[in-house]
Amino acid sequence: MFGILPFARIGLAIALIILTPFGASAQDAFKGFKQLESTPKMPKLDAFIAPGAAPEGVKLRDVPMEAKLTADGRPVEEGLSWYVFSPIAGSDGKLPLIASAKGGPAAFQLAPGDYFVNVSFGRAGVTKKLTVPAEGEVDKQVMVLDAGGLLLNAVSGTDARIRPDQLSFSIYSSEVRDDGERGLVMADISPNTVVRLNAGTYHIVSEYGSVNAVIRADIQVEAGKLTEATIQHRAAQITFKLVSDAGGEAIADTAWSILTAAGDSVGESVSAFPTMVLAEGGYSAVARNKDKIYQRDFTVVAGRNTDVEVLMKDQQPQPPADAARTVQQVPVGTPTPPGVQPAPVQPLPSYEQLVPQQGGDDTSLD
Repeated sequence: MFGILPFARIGLAIALIILTPFGASAQDAFKGFKQLESTPKMPKLDAFIAPGAAPEGVKLRDVPMEAKLTADGRPVEEGLSWYVFSPIAGSDGKLPLIASAKGGPAAFQLAPGDYFVNVSFGRAGVTKKLTVPAEGEVDKQVMVLDAGGLLLNAVSGTDARIRPDQLSFSIYSSEVRDDGERGLVMADISPNTVVRLNAGTYHIVSEYGSVNAVIRADIQVEAGKLTEATIQHRAAQITFKLVSDAGGEAIADTAWSILTAAGDSVGESVSAFPTMVLAEGGYSAVARNKDKIYQRDFTVVAGRNTDVEVLMKDQQPQPPADAARTVQQVPVGTPTPPGVQPAPVQPLPSYEQLVPQQGGDDTSLD
């Protein structure tokens, strides 16, 4: 398994963005794509009314509702979630849920009074205040979501395809909070998945593999349109092998460490031939096998998947231990044997060092 990789390389994305208008049908652009949180088509589903929400003896009024992606669009026929709340908070500080429905257009039976109505379409949603009159006609409530769709994919290099199981996307808000972070809208999104969002700009993070191939881009979502964005990764898939000869079989029981040119570790594995996705740049592959270390430098080129072979002859040189030196005292005048260093000869003390000087204390040699 690969180790934790704290030194992810962040690059700039080149995104090919295609805007597909919805045209006559609000859902035409979504059809044919896998959708998140999709629900069976259930138009005009009768609402669920919370027990005790309607006072006894009060005449309930029929309140029809529908939602559109844009003001001039057609009603959304599926995938909606409706919620009706009381405007008065409960003891827990939250607004009590009065009624709910899922599907397309909905019809609620509500007592006269004020409510908050929320409708969501995927990650897009809108809330408005509703007043139900006691008498007279109740108008159909039309909610404008001001929403569109976003479909993400990515390539490696210029146009090299990437397996879907190697890609994931996360969507963040474009605004940066006071703590320097962005609000997470949705995480771990698979490629070719339609995500329904309110119109606006979003910060997209695309991860290729699990090492350091990370790309960021800001993408605009327009109301009533499906935005298809293809992000370009500057990375490649590399397979490592420790071999005795070029083109030989990979040697098992090998521990691998992958280092950047600056010496930072970005990946580790214990395998005969591990595969990692690396951002383009220079690296060093270090292989450990039976207490021996082998190393090879290599360069990753975007979109060019390749094998990196480390030859067993590429063993790192071991620094030699300092040779021990023998020091031996020998009698003066004895020839010094080869390889033996004689002990240093200390000079004899002088007469002045042994006899006190005149004018000092009265100590004598007598």
